[in-house]
Amino acid sequence: MGKEKTTVQSPIVVGLDIGTTKICAIVGRKTQHGKIEVLGIGKAESAGVTRGVVSNIQKTVQGINSAVDLASGQSNVEIRVVNVGIAGQHIKSLQHRGILTRRELNSEISKKDIDKLIDDMFKLVMPPGEEIIHVLPQEFTIDNEPGIKDPVGMAGVRLEANFHIISGQVTAVKNIMRCVTNAGLQTQELILEPLASSEAVLSEEEKEAGVCLVDIGGGTTDVAIFHEGIIRHTAVIPFGGNSVTEDIREGCSVMRNQAELLKTRFGSALAEENKENEIICVPGLRGREPKEISVKNLAYIIQARMEEIVEHVYYEIKSSGYEKKLIGGVVITGGGALLKHLNQLVEYVTGLDCRVGYPNEHLSKYEEMPKTVYDDLKSPMYATSVGLLIKGIQKTEELLEEMKKPGVIVAQPEGKDKVKKRGLFSTLLQKTSEFIKDDMNVSDEDYIRP
Repeated sequence: MGKEKTTVQSPIVVGLDIGTTKICAIVGRKTQHGKIEVLGIGKAESAGVTRGVVSNIQKTVQGINSAVDLASGQSNVEIRVVNVGIAGQHIKSLQHRGILTRRELNSEISKKDIDKLIDDMFKLVMPPGEEIIHVLPQEFTIDNEPGIKDPVGMAGVRLEANFHIISGQVTAVKNIMRCVTNAGLQTQELILEPLASSEAVLSEEEKEAGVCLVDIGGGTTDVAIFHEGIIRHTAVIPFGGNSVTEDIREGCSVMRNQAELLKTRFGSALAEENKENEIICVPGLRGREPKEISVKNLAYIIQARMEEIVEHVYYEIKSSGYEKKLIGGVVITGGGALLKHLNQLVEYVTGLDCRVGYPNEHLSKYEEMPKTVYDDLKSPMYATSVGLLIKGIQKTEELLEEMKKPGVIVAQPEGKDKVKKRGLFSTLLQKTSEFIKDDMNVSDEDYIRP
């Protein structure tokens, strides 16, 4: 039995993060120790996405193809099915209560009853142009007994639950789906990006204690608030690192790429931490005189915008009603979290403890992956990509459990073997056809493939 376990490989899953600054495809699987082994990663510039929403289908499809080809080449796995992240200002969240009256008094509450409650929530009437993306159960109540987290196996007639419902614009969702389809891929699941990031950088203890995750991306800042292990509030703020770059571009009268370099190399979220006499020299255009920019003035420009973003986050924390219950404080992640002195600014504005969230605690080193690539993966800017991979693995494991076939070998890269591997569904189809052939005693000549 032990030998069998070591040979079984977990399914290979792909996460696709379509962000404002980058499109990232990441291929991985779960190891025997429960860690995530990344087999390949592909990154491309995102030219067709603005503030988390697709604004140019063709450019986005090109970016997806480029990222997927890189990840596919590195991992030696043919990519067909992906788990896609969604964000943008159009994302809204609301609380709702659902009730289910059971007829079978003798049988215990099953997962099927909870699934029925969740399905009923998807039938809620939404405002025109909006659709439900996620329905997340919070506490359950069985026969007026409140505060039950997992009701499976319990007896009861009246099953009630509070739900956290996340909705988005139909057009924004359709555009993301269209980009994925046009790139020749299938979507296994559409996942809200702050939920994905939280899987990558938050521990179970933090979620239990109460924590606010702030994912500062290029176009948007995603907020997710957890308490007692349950998600309580989600929001997407339409400002991010690109807003800071634009401010520097205008404030210092420099090119956009120069503004980006100034932000990443010399930027600081607290002006008081910088000296007066530090000067940066920026080359002039076409033989013009170089420009001199004070590091302190640069920090004042950055601080103004970052304060605005953090104040938006603080407003979301207060409006959620959990301000006094966040023992875990704030965890900042995403590319914007790399900005110097940002955690001090967050602590100053919100009055809560703050740390930077890295996705490395879930990662395991894959033998054939170059160390430089693996080290890059530990950066906060890959939190969403790693989170999408974790979410995708959880979903695939659920599907395999439902099919009563745990541990089906989906794809398995072998370093020197350059043969493209099968996807999940083609492997299952192959196994089914082989089973039918064996059962009916049909030879290969008699069996005609469709």
